[in-house]
Amino acid sequence: MSFTVPPLPYPYDALEPHIDEQTMHLHHDKHHQAYVDKANAALADTDLAGANVEEVIVSLSALPDEKQGAVRNNAGGHLNHTLFWESMSPDGGGEPRGEIGSRIESVFGSFESFKECFEAAGVARFGSGWAWLVLDGGELTVTSTANQDSPLELGQTPLLGNDVWEHAYYLRYQNRRPDYLQAWWNVVDWDVVGRRLAAAA
Repeated sequence: MSFTVPPLPYPYDALEPHIDEQTMHLHHDKHHQAYVDKANAALADTDLAGANVEEVIVSLSALPDEKQGAVRNNAGGHLNHTLFWESMSPDGGGEPRGEIGSRIESVFGSFESFKECFEAAGVARFGSGWAWLVLDGGELTVTSTANQDSPLELGQTPLLGNDVWEHAYYLRYQNRRPDYLQAWWNVVDWDVVGRRLAAAA
């Protein structure tokens, strides 16, 4: 079955003022759609055609060499963006509760320290990429990846990711990536992140 762009779980303007409606239209309808179209084209007539996107990402080496780059970039873009839309909510923000909150406080010392670490990963990512909270060998850690690379390629489970490609923020924040990273906490859906942690445990 071919990949499809999932509908947003909220209206395009629901994350205002932190993420603007025009950016959401362009990001979801144009950028994500392009990743899906190119991933489907690259996977056509391969053994992974019809596989779910997670399986595709962890099985890149099974593809012909000439297919691997296009699939990494575009299937990775589809996976990363699907996680991204699901990680946000107009009712998001605040501090994480339950197991995810306890684990963050235990590992990073405080929620504020975690946010600083995560924002630093996003600011330090040269060019395009993502900042991540991942589960790595059973431990929480903050990391970043280039372009549309997925933590799954490194054996890590992505729990929360923020897109620091310019298309994710430039209409509202221009070159102020740190401002975007800080504003984004207002829309993070910690219930979703908590469920991902529980599923990975």
